[in-house]
Amino acid sequence: MPHVLYRATIALHTPLGTPLAGDTLFGQLCWTLRETQGEAELTRRLDAYTSGQPWLVVSDGFPAGFLPKPTVPPRFEPQPTDPAQRKIARKKRWIPVDTSAGDGFGITHGSPAQLLSRAVDETTAFGEGRQPKAAVQFHNTINRLTGTTGQGRFAPYAQSLIFYTTGQRIDLYLVLDDTRGTAQELSGWLAAMGATGYGRDASVGLGKFTVETLTPVTQTVPADANAWWTLAACAPQGQGFDGRRSYWRVLTRFGRHGNTHALGGKPFKNPVLMAATGAVLRPLSAFSPRLFVGQGLGGGGLLSKAEPATVHQGYAPALAIAWKDAA
Repeated sequence: MPHVLYRATIALHTPLGTPLAGDTLFGQLCWTLRETQGEAELTRRLDAYTSGQPWLVVSDGFPAGFLPKPTVPPRFEPQPTDPAQRKIARKKRWIPVDTSAGDGFGITHGSPAQLLSRAVDETTAFGEGRQPKAAVQFHNTINRLTGTTGQGRFAPYAQSLIFYTTGQRIDLYLVLDDTRGTAQELSGWLAAMGATGYGRDASVGLGKFTVETLTPVTQTVPADANAWWTLAACAPQGQGFDGRRSYWRVLTRFGRHGNTHALGGKPFKNPVLMAATGAVLRPLSAFSPRLFVGQGLGGGGLLSKAEPATVHQGYAPALAIAWKDAA
């Protein structure tokens, strides 16, 4: 099916209660579509979603102009002998990309060591003094009968937030089936999400953003490409990857429903096992470039009894890279 890769650059305006994770963004975009165009239209777009034909695949959010460092063993990059330098090296989590061309982007690298050597820390990726900061915010629930806080559900509580500099630019990569959606629609869904708020506590002002640009992009694929580098968590199980030559970090996602289902008696979904963002996946057979990897999860009550049709994004936008095993 015809899929197109887009890069959306958004500007954050309030703190986040939920990290910008691709599967969570996908879920909220589905709810946005449902609220604006109806459940029947969402059902149409989700047709064959669990059969390898997603209508939309969404990446995590990254500092503009950067991608997440591949999750690979330390042997692929030189290790400093000084413990202090090793600590500094572990903080280098972002790989710069060439975004100078509006219709394309590239990753300049030769060997895996050369790619990893270009990694930078958050100060470089976000800008001096603009690094995101995690903090705790305290809340009170007032008992209207007494006019004060109290015990149980009226006890003061704390929640974690992620604070960004106002206007911080974030890149999202989205793979869209252009027979089931247009760039104009996608931009509208993102804008609606940004206006109402993304993630937890959007109703009290968290997760607000605006869409600066949404442009189709093409990756420069290396001639000797043999692996995919994932830009979101995905479910690679049973998808023909070589487990001995692939690298990933295991992630258990304990999902929960959004929108009206979040307020019901059964807000939680069944947990799913995934490969975290930044996985390097190599096929058992011949390599061929594609825009996403993974599989759609759920449907038929597999993920949720409260909403049997629930699906989970087990796909991830993926970049083709040349990866050679360390000697």
